[in-house]
Amino acid sequence: MRHGGGLAFKGKVMQANVGSIDRAIRILVGLGLIAATLFGVIGVWGWIGVVPLATGIIGTCPAYLPFGIRTCAAKK
Repeated sequence: MRHGGGLAFKGKVMQANVGSIDRAIRILVGLGLIAATLFGVIGVWGWIGVVPLATGIIGTCPAYLPFGIRTCAAKK
């Protein structure tokens, strides 16, 4: 569930840290990997495309958190 620009999980809110261009790239790459798997172009490992697809849709990347990376615009 989205809550105020972040993802609510167990009462805690993860702030969005993925910008619009980053989100678009993640969604395209995720869909591309999944499609390639479904069409038999690549093997089962292509299901890893679910990860960039999900983080692109949600707008939050847990891997960015420890490094303080944000590709979205800063809030004013």
